[in-house]
Amino acid sequence: MKVYLFSLCHPAHFHMFKHTIHALQEEGNRVVVVVRPKDVLEQLCANEGLSYVKVGELSTGKGKMAKALEVVRRFRAIARIVRKEKPCMLIGSDGVMAYLGAWFHIPSFEFFDDDYSIIKLYAWAFFPFYTDLVCPNVTDPGRWKKKKTGYEGYQKLAYLHPNRFTPDKAVVERYFPADEPYFLLRFAKLNAHHDGGMGGISAEVAQTLIQKLLPYGKVYITSERQLEPQFEPYRLQINPSDMHHVLAFAHLYIGDSQSMAVEAAMLGTPSLRVNDFAGRISVLEELEHKYGLTYAFHPSETQRLYGVLDELLSMEDLDEVFQQRRQTMLSEKIDVADFFTWFLKNYPASRQKQ
Repeated sequence: MKVYLFSLCHPAHFHMFKHTIHALQEEGNRVVVVVRPKDVLEQLCANEGLSYVKVGELSTGKGKMAKALEVVRRFRAIARIVRKEKPCMLIGSDGVMAYLGAWFHIPSFEFFDDDYSIIKLYAWAFFPFYTDLVCPNVTDPGRWKKKKTGYEGYQKLAYLHPNRFTPDKAVVERYFPADEPYFLLRFAKLNAHHDGGMGGISAEVAQTLIQKLLPYGKVYITSERQLEPQFEPYRLQINPSDMHHVLAFAHLYIGDSQSMAVEAAMLGTPSLRVNDFAGRISVLEELEHKYGLTYAFHPSETQRLYGVLDELLSMEDLDEVFQQRRQTMLSEKIDVADFFTWFLKNYPASRQKQ
C-alpha cells in the first residue's frame, strides 16, 4: 500500500483530483487530503464523502508578507501530517508541496494550467523546488520546461470528460424548468495570487447584459463577490455539486471567471469571458481560436462584447453548432483523470516516457 498526500486549495482542485483520488483508494492505497478553506471547497468534499484535514484559514491580510506568513503556517501544519503519514508523493496546486517535498526528500508535483507569464511570482517562488510540473501541452511553464510533463487535454477534462460526467436535466429541475431557455452569469472575486489588479464585469455592463438576455430567457447569477441590490433577484442559490449540470444546459454563459469559461467550453456551452486576462492564457486561446468554444473580451471592449452576444443570440442552431465544436475538441483530447492516475501510479517510469 502506498500513501499519497493531496493538497486542495480551491474548489477546482477538488474536481480535478476527485476521480484520481477514488481510483487510488480503490486499489488499496491510502490517500490523505488536506484542504485550505476556500469558497465551497469543504462542502464539495463533504458531498463526495471525501475525508479531509482542514489546514489553516485563508489569509485576511494583503500583500506579499501576508501571503508569505500563510505559506509558513501551512508548511508547519502539513509537515506534521507528512511526518505522521509518510506519503510517497505530494500532489496539488499548492506551492507548499514544493517546499515540503524538498525538505522531506519526497517527490512533489504541481498540476496547473496557467502560463508562466500569468503566474510569474508563484513560478519563481515554487517551481524550482517541485520535482515535476504537470500541465496541458499548450501551457508554457517558462524556464522550467525540463520539468514539464505535458498531456493533450485540459485540467477540467479530468472531471468534465464524457467518461466522467453526464449532464442530468433532473438536477436542473430542482431549481427551475430545464427546458426553458436560461442564461448563467458568474462574477468572480478576482483575488487569486495571479489576479492582482485585474478588472472584470462592472455593474453597468452586467445591467446591460441582463437587459439584452431577458427577452430570450431567464437570467441566473452566481457570484463570489457581493452583489449589488439590483442583481439579487437573479441570484441562484445552488448546491455546488449541481453547478456543472446547470452550466451544461445553459443557453449561454457570461462571466469574468476564466475557470468557468473553460468548464463551459468542456460542456459545449457558448461562453463569453470579460477580464484583463483576455488573450493571455494559452488554454483559453486554444479553446477560442482553434475550437471556437469561447470568446474573450477586455473590460474596455464592451461594444464588441455586446456585438458578439447579439450574434450568438440570433443563431437558431446555437446549441447544435457548439456541441459539434465540442465533439471536435474531445476527439483530439484525452480522459485526463485516467492520465493523472496512470502518471502517479507509474512514477517515475511514467515521467521518463513523456
